[in-house]
Amino acid sequence: MIRRILENRLRSDFGKGKILLVTGARQVGKTTLFDLLLHDTPNVLRFNCDDAQDRDALADQSPSRLRNIAEGYDFIIIDEAQKIPDAGLTLKILADLKTDAQILVTGSSSLELSEQASESAAGRVWNYGMYPLSLAEMYAHTSRFEESKFLGQRLIYGMYPEVVTRPSDAVQVLRNLSSDYLYRDILAYRGMRKPSVLQKLVRALALQIGGEVSYNELASLIGANKETVSSYINLLEKCFVVFTLSSYSRNERNEIKRGKKVYFHDNGIRNAVLGDFTPIDRRSDVGALWENFLVSERLKRDAYSGGYARLFFWRTTTQQEVDLVEEKDGELSAFEFKWNPKRKPHVPSAFAAAYPGAQYKRVDRENYFDFVL
Repeated sequence: MIRRILENRLRSDFGKGKILLVTGARQVGKTTLFDLLLHDTPNVLRFNCDDAQDRDALADQSPSRLRNIAEGYDFIIIDEAQKIPDAGLTLKILADLKTDAQILVTGSSSLELSEQASESAAGRVWNYGMYPLSLAEMYAHTSRFEESKFLGQRLIYGMYPEVVTRPSDAVQVLRNLSSDYLYRDILAYRGMRKPSVLQKLVRALALQIGGEVSYNELASLIGANKETVSSYINLLEKCFVVFTLSSYSRNERNEIKRGKKVYFHDNGIRNAVLGDFTPIDRRSDVGALWENFLVSERLKRDAYSGGYARLFFWRTTTQQEVDLVEEKDGELSAFEFKWNPKRKPHVPSAFAAAYPGAQYKRVDRENYFDFVL
C-alpha cells in the first residue's frame, strides 16, 4: 500500500468539529485514503452516493432525520457527495448537529460540491485537494534509486495510482481516464453544450505546456471566443485537469504582466490527450514534459505541506525568462529547468537586475529530488 501524505494531515484534524472534504480528479485515490485511515475502526457508517438508496437517505435534509442517522457512530464517510441534491446544505446541517461523529467526505472533481460547501457550509468544512501520486510519496514507498530508474516512465505515463501499480496497463488506464472520467463532471456542469470545443481546447493546451498561452489565439484556433476559452480553462482547473501560472511582475517596464502558462496536473493525462506515449529518448518535447513534471510536483509539495508559496513564471518583452518563480514570506526563489545536466545555468540579466535578492537555482536530472522533496 502506497501511503499518502494527506493521511497524517487528515488524522491530525480529527475531532476538531469540522467536516473534512477531500476533492480531486477521479481515480486519484480518495476513497482508498479513507479506507486506509479507518481500516481498524469498527464503528463507521458509510454512504456511497452513487447508490440511489444512500443518496436518498441524505437528500432528506430534516435535522431530526439526519441526527437519527448519524448518532452512535464514530465516523461517517460520504463518498461522491456531489450526487446529493443541494449537498452543501446537507453538510451544513450535519455540521450544525454537532454529533460526536467525525464526518469525512469525498467529491470527484465536483464543481457544484466545492461551490455549495463554500456557500452553505462556510467555516464548517475544511477542504483538502488530492492529486495523483507525488514523487515524495513514491520515494517513501520505494527509494530514491528506484524512482531515479523510473523517471522516464513517470514523464510519459504520469503518477495516477492505477498507472503506477499496473504499469503494463498504463496506456489503457490513461485512455479511459482522459476520454471519460476527467470530462464527465465538466460536460455535465450546467448543461455544457459544446464538448467538441472543450476537447479541442484540451488538446491545444496539451501542445503548449511550458509556453505562454494567448486566450485570443486559442479562441481562434478552436473556433470559440475568448470568454469561452477563459471559462473552460477555469472549469478544467476546478476539475484538477490543469492549473495555471500567472506572470510575475513588480511593474518593471519590460516585464510581461498579464501572461498565463497552463500545465497539466499529470503528464500521463497530457500524453493521453495527444495519444503520444513515445519513449522519452525519442521525444522532441522532452523539455516541456520535464517542466510540466517539475512544476506539478512542486505544486503537490506546497499543497501537502500546507505552505503558502505562490508560483509564477517570469518573462520580458525581449524574451528573457525564468521557468518558475516562487514567492513566500516576501522572498523570491527562481528556478531554471534543464533536462540536460551538462548545460550551464544562466541567470537572465534583466531578472538579476530587477530582483538582486532572489535565489536562483537550476533543476536538472541530478538534483531534482531536492526540488520536489
